[in-house]
Amino acid sequence: MINFDVHAPETPYFIVDEALITKNLEILAQVKQRTGCKILLAQKGFAMYSLYPLINRYLDGTCSSGLHEAMLAHQYFRGENHVYSPAYDRRDFAQVLDICDHITFNSFAQWQQFGPLCGGKSVGLRINPELSTQQHEKPIYDPCAPNSRLGVTVANFRSDMLTGIDGLHFHTLCQQDADALEATMAAVEEKFGEHLHGIKWLNMGGGHHITRPGYDIDRLCGLINRIKSTYDVEVYLEPGEAVALNAGFLAAQVLDIVDNGVRTAILDTSAACHMPDVLEMPYRPHIIGSSHPGDMPNTYRLGGVSCLAGDIIGDYSFPKPLKIGDRLVFTDMAIYSMVKTNTFNGVALPALTILRTDGTIDTVKTFGYEDFKARLS
Repeated sequence: MINFDVHAPETPYFIVDEALITKNLEILAQVKQRTGCKILLAQKGFAMYSLYPLINRYLDGTCSSGLHEAMLAHQYFRGENHVYSPAYDRRDFAQVLDICDHITFNSFAQWQQFGPLCGGKSVGLRINPELSTQQHEKPIYDPCAPNSRLGVTVANFRSDMLTGIDGLHFHTLCQQDADALEATMAAVEEKFGEHLHGIKWLNMGGGHHITRPGYDIDRLCGLINRIKSTYDVEVYLEPGEAVALNAGFLAAQVLDIVDNGVRTAILDTSAACHMPDVLEMPYRPHIIGSSHPGDMPNTYRLGGVSCLAGDIIGDYSFPKPLKIGDRLVFTDMAIYSMVKTNTFNGVALPALTILRTDGTIDTVKTFGYEDFKARLS
């Protein structure tokens, strides 16, 4: 269900429901209350900073994947500013030190290079427990896939180089439940358990679908409380998707319908430009009022507006024939889609809008030619 007039803004546009974001945040706040853990916003999954004042009332800070995300958090979010990168660039690191209070390294070599500069900062090291819990996912999304560059494996762990390191960090999950975290934590304890007693904090990363219906919150809280009491550590979670899960939509309209053996509706949006995970994952996003091919009388292939031959969103059926000008609403589009948009072909980026709790639609940003031009020279 949607609670807004899909015809109000010009398409394409992202719209985030403030009430649904709040509902997710209240669930995360319950986890904090039951465990005493700290929860950070992973900006790589959701970085709509116009909503940071709301999110800031519930969460303890942010985590960033590099300098620019850290700068965004420093400017718009109060609280702890954590950063982790597979490798830091020496040209950026002075700025990272200026604005971040927790800095996590991906290797002992990076710790050796930058550690002496980190006085006064809380320093962490990412570990790799080498347990893949995403057997059905593509390896591109699995940080524990064989030969992963992310995190220190037990074979490469240097017990003699831990002086000055306050915390350990692992990030292994992707849209998973607490059972996957429990299995991962068992692998962490098996391989790195002797070092957990000597640290101040443990960051369990993201990928926790805490706000998804049916997620086992009791199991999550029990695990966090056990780890806190066993090792006397501060526990961090850094979900991105869970903050905005099922809280955002992408509205588009039909520009043309062609039939070269398959009826194809060409939209003013694009999988390649506006929702690249549709091609990378791949996955088929849900459209309100649609079903799978053949379930309803009218089946169409939905194509994007770019010139990429494979800019195909998927095949869908509808109760009535589509016509030019019809508007379609894709669900669960607040997470990753917004942060991964691009202007390939000069395709305009969707406007960013918010459905406020009073029912009004607030268009907070629009994009045009200058945004495309500014990225080029």
